Amino acid sequence: MTIELIFLIVFISSIGGAILILIKKAPILSTMPKNGSSGIKKHKIVLIAEGRIKSFLAFFSDGIILHKFLSWTKCRVIKFETWIDEVLHGIRNKAKQNKLNKKK
Repeated sequence: MTIELIFLIVFISSIGGAILILIKKAPILSTMPKNGSSGIKKHKIVLIAEGRIKSFLAFFSDGIILHKFLSWTKCRVIKFETWIDEVLHGIRNKAKQNKLNKKK
């Protein structure tokens, strides 16, 4: 019974303290910028570095590498298919020539 009373007092005082802090800080929190910035201006070097890092990471996150790889693979497959078509066309022409030569 005494342990429960101690826990109840600690619990109520903790909730009371959290509410007191919230009441004191609510006006300050409402004046803060809503866009996520702290209101402090960043140095030009920091802004340039952030821009370069974001563009570098966007290169990987937007699937550009995958797109380039798939485009490269597609080009190679088309070139290979064209080469196979030329070889087969040559084989057919030779077979046709051999067939015509045998008839003569």
